Amino acid sequence: MDQPSTVIELKRDLGAWPAASIVVGTVIGSGIFLVPQSMIQHVGSVRMVFAVWMVAGLLSLAGALSYAELAAAMPEAGGEYVYLREAYGPLWGFLYSWTQMWVAKSGSIATLATGFFLYLANFFPGLDSVFYRVPLPVGPDGGPIELRYGQVCAIVLILALAWLNFYGVKLGGDVQTAVTVLKVLLIALIILAGLGLGQAHAPQAASVAPLTFAGFVAALVAALWAYDGWNNVSMVASEIRSPQRNLPRSLIGGTLAVIVIYLLANAAYFRVLAPGEVAGSSRVAAQMMGRILDGFGANAVSIAAMISIFAALNGSILSGSRVPYAAAREGYFFAAVGKIHPQHRTPGVSIVALSLWACLLVLSGKYDDLFNLVIFASWILYGMTAAAVLVLRSKEPDLPRPYRTVGYPFVPLLFVLGAVILLATTLIDRPRESVIGLGLMAAGLPFYFHWRRNRT
Repeated sequence: MDQPSTVIELKRDLGAWPAASIVVGTVIGSGIFLVPQSMIQHVGSVRMVFAVWMVAGLLSLAGALSYAELAAAMPEAGGEYVYLREAYGPLWGFLYSWTQMWVAKSGSIATLATGFFLYLANFFPGLDSVFYRVPLPVGPDGGPIELRYGQVCAIVLILALAWLNFYGVKLGGDVQTAVTVLKVLLIALIILAGLGLGQAHAPQAASVAPLTFAGFVAALVAALWAYDGWNNVSMVASEIRSPQRNLPRSLIGGTLAVIVIYLLANAAYFRVLAPGEVAGSSRVAAQMMGRILDGFGANAVSIAAMISIFAALNGSILSGSRVPYAAAREGYFFAAVGKIHPQHRTPGVSIVALSLWACLLVLSGKYDDLFNLVIFASWILYGMTAAAVLVLRSKEPDLPRPYRTVGYPFVPLLFVLGAVILLATTLIDRPRESVIGLGLMAAGLPFYFHWRRNRT
């Protein structure tokens, strides 16, 4: 007979390398191949593009340094859910888990899976063909929902990775490590091709666009989202061996590795392509490699992008499923989601629930809209998490802290300042989306009060 779920715990099967690969593998998705176009359009010059990458990298590193103290002190499943709960009370932890489950993490998974099939369609164009139209006016521009073969491919990929992670965190971690290593090697080859094989473009003095403060902030927002995901490893803290040592190492080391990779990749892009060419290219890496190695180079970038997205998708399912699980274990989500599989020692129901919901978002085609709606709400919680370092130093001074944030209190405050700037810019540029995002978060409040009354 199975033991009661209350006595079964998650298993610490992830070592230092799988933990670091969750950071690197989840952060580096498709952004490294796409974001430079938006950035050069906003700031106009190559020098300012690199300045933005550095500022965004330092802000992300400040976040990683702050999270490292929290993760080492409280190595529990759920990441921000735990830190917000301890610093501000269970309501804020719940709001984070609610947003992650229904919009942020599920929307990210749907976006990554769809990106995978879009790159795969370069080799199999039929994947972009519509095979059925749902006659309901809920699709783009009020039209019907169009179902494509590629969406089926995306759903199969999500379910396959859900199945893999269902059967053990060690298996999911080993796949994450292997695919991340392969991804980094392929990106390194692209960088080496751009720096060593490609012919440098002729010098250009003119800027693509005039530099403005609004343009700099817009480019910074794009770069910060390219860095997004470094915090995911904290969500699986209860399954990492020696978390007091490995969590800070993976957070800080992984974020530093991503900063270096992004800077080198952009150095390669802007060596081969002129700023105007980058500004006019939606697939800058493919254009660079196409110039160096013709069609083979562009195909190589598509393969590298698919592997990169695959690693980010696996890492998102692996880490994201621990957030609703953590809330359910404490009575703030559907009870079944808090169950651990007695044999595989994974939060199986949570993995399945998150993945199935992401599959529905893939079919709806609304995942990108949903994901954009919660930018504002999500960064409120990210900023509050970094501020939790200061709050808990005062609230719980005797809490064991195996790692203390370097540069305290300035480093957490730096990240909070970056979050405030991003929030202010998003509120000004997207007031409607920001308000709707807060509404989606607030929609969970009736459930919170219901579950709080029923907690035992």
